[in-house]
Amino acid sequence: MTTFVDRVELHVAAGSGGHGCASVHREKFKPLGGPDGGNGGRGGDVILVVDQSVTTLLDYHHSPHRKATNGKPGEGGNRSGKDGQDLVLTVPDGTVVLDKRGNVLADMVGQGTTYIAAEGGRGGLGNAALASARRKAPGFALLGEPGRAGDVVLELKTVADVALVGYPSAGKSSLISVLSAAKPKIADYPFTTLVPNLGVVTAGSTVYTIADVPGLIPGASQGRGLGLEFLRHVERCSVLVHVLDTATLESDRDPVSDLDAIEAELREYGGLDDRPRLVVLNKVDIPDGQDLADLIRPDLEQRGYRVIDVSAVARNGLKELSFALAEIVAGARAAKPVEEATRIVIRPKAVDDAGFTVTAEAEGLYRVRGEKPERWVRQTDFNNDEAVGYLADRLARLGVEEELMKAGARAGDGVAIGPEDDAVVFDWEPTMLTGAEMLGRRGEDHRFDAPRPAAQRRRDRDAERDEAQREFEGFEPF
Repeated sequence: MTTFVDRVELHVAAGSGGHGCASVHREKFKPLGGPDGGNGGRGGDVILVVDQSVTTLLDYHHSPHRKATNGKPGEGGNRSGKDGQDLVLTVPDGTVVLDKRGNVLADMVGQGTTYIAAEGGRGGLGNAALASARRKAPGFALLGEPGRAGDVVLELKTVADVALVGYPSAGKSSLISVLSAAKPKIADYPFTTLVPNLGVVTAGSTVYTIADVPGLIPGASQGRGLGLEFLRHVERCSVLVHVLDTATLESDRDPVSDLDAIEAELREYGGLDDRPRLVVLNKVDIPDGQDLADLIRPDLEQRGYRVIDVSAVARNGLKELSFALAEIVAGARAAKPVEEATRIVIRPKAVDDAGFTVTAEAEGLYRVRGEKPERWVRQTDFNNDEAVGYLADRLARLGVEEELMKAGARAGDGVAIGPEDDAVVFDWEPTMLTGAEMLGRRGEDHRFDAPRPAAQRRRDRDAERDEAQREFEGFEPF
């Protein structure tokens, strides 16, 4: 049965926003007390959080589909809907989040690091929030925005200071078991270690982590054997320790050729040339092993390696090895650049950025793309004529109709708003009056009108002017 998983494909879906409510306040002797529809609640996010007590992605291997809850719709009496609950998914330290094309979305290192894998949809505004001096009684509300959904790939890369690398059965598991309190599986056959093992070593005042990762063979960088499953866990380690078997029973192998083969695979994988190396000649408690170690040590030292003889069984050389690794780890930590304070980069939009684009596609078809137009379309109830008129008003104020004219659109041409696979298409009628000008001023109910004092009329005019200015500048009442 699988107990360790370091790569999964996760299907995440955030919650959708609740719909706004279209309601009119009614009470005795006051049948038209004004709009009182509440806003819909926000949909829940899907959030990944690093938890150092989690060591595997096994839970997501068994249940890869995860969804947050939806927001509740608004209600009459100015009651807003409840927000959807965020779905928090814990992942191990060192998890990398990628899209399906392999692009890195987030590198999650450190306890508490978070990443929003899918963002919940906004709740729709109720008719109370849509009311204004010009639109006193809206007979519609905005729909909740659908939550984001998609697939992400989670890859676990071991976070450790030291990585023990070597051929299968070189003694890496035995070595980590005597250097630390780790209890890996140890046996006398190849590929005993199928998952990374982590141990904590204390040498003097230095405390560091050491990783025993699956054995490496020629061709691993192309996926042979455990291949990339092994090499992925070496990337984050600061120090590489070559564990060489000086008592191998295979006649076609020797420690030097093993070292050359492993270094060739590390170069092929890439990105590991700058890591300090140390060579451990293991199993010197066997007479032939000690003789072979004495024979090859000068060659290895001539290449610039620091060489230490050890025996995991007899526990020889372990103290020297632990302090040597502590020295290298301390030097690697000191060499790391000091992390600067987080910089916030502000990239203001260009003064001529309209926030949308109009593109001529097939003859007679124009596509509108932009965050605002696409969101407004998703929030529109097309079964309500007043809501459609409100959408037309917003698009006209944004300048979509003007850009369509510049692009050469004519009456009757098709206009698509949104991406190809999820667009709303309609026939464009540029001469048609839109929104509040259709059938009188949309959203107004003259039963609310009454003779007003001059001061009230001035306040209403100022409110209308301010609202028009906000809409012109792209103000969004969210």
